[in-house]
Amino acid sequence: MNNNCLPTGQLLQVGKGLELHYHDAGQGLPVIFIHGSGPGASGWSNFKQNYPLFAEAGYRAIVPDLPGYGLSSKPETEYVLDLFVEALFGLVDELGLERYALVGNSLGGAIAIKMALDRPQQVSRLILMAPGGLMEKEAYFQQMEGIQKMAAAFMGGELDHDGMRRLLGLQLFDPSLITDEIVNERVAVVQNQPRCVLSTMQVPNMAGRLDELQCPVLGFWGQNDKFCPVSGVQTMMEACSRIRFVQLSQCGHWVMVEHRDLFNRECIDFLDEGEE
Repeated sequence: MNNNCLPTGQLLQVGKGLELHYHDAGQGLPVIFIHGSGPGASGWSNFKQNYPLFAEAGYRAIVPDLPGYGLSSKPETEYVLDLFVEALFGLVDELGLERYALVGNSLGGAIAIKMALDRPQQVSRLILMAPGGLMEKEAYFQQMEGIQKMAAAFMGGELDHDGMRRLLGLQLFDPSLITDEIVNERVAVVQNQPRCVLSTMQVPNMAGRLDELQCPVLGFWGQNDKFCPVSGVQTMMEACSRIRFVQLSQCGHWVMVEHRDLFNRECIDFLDEGEE
């Protein structure tokens, strides 16, 4: 472990001076897990209860920290969608991956969608949990309590242990599932994050391009999500021809945490269907 409370994996230069930190477990078809944009986020804190099961099931689970997050580089720059997409394509290219599946939550879901649009020949399957990028940025801030409070807390520097616990509680229907461990992991990371990670973030509305997705899609959405409106289910179902959704009651933004066993099982079954 390092002083950020996160286990250290591997580091890789991916161009433009960026160094990505990632965990890599198992063998088989690569499955890349892409975390969301919450203050102090990392691949480990989002997916530590999920990716080892994928590795055990015969997949190569790759869990990066996005630029600005976890143990990856945190440059003072504009955090636009293409920055994240290009960084992950850098990771893909450096690792020599020709075919892979993507798992994305929130911002990570928007990144996964853009990667599948940009390189459809590489992305075999998409697994999305309440993905962003389905409406204009202003609409998210106007409609979603979680995004409003996240921005206020991050920009206001109010993310000590208690503040982080309150903020993370908004991610779940049952906030009692937030552990001291995950709070400590995130507080350690957020202390090193530049404010521009959130203040400059730009994710375009990609709803009009969803019908271009060529691979099968599995989606998850919690009915009580306070960050991405559940209306996104209808948006995606109407636009995508090869898609199915699991919609859950009494569930917030983190399906993979609140319904871990169901999520792991459904995803692995979906991947096991193989190429079509």
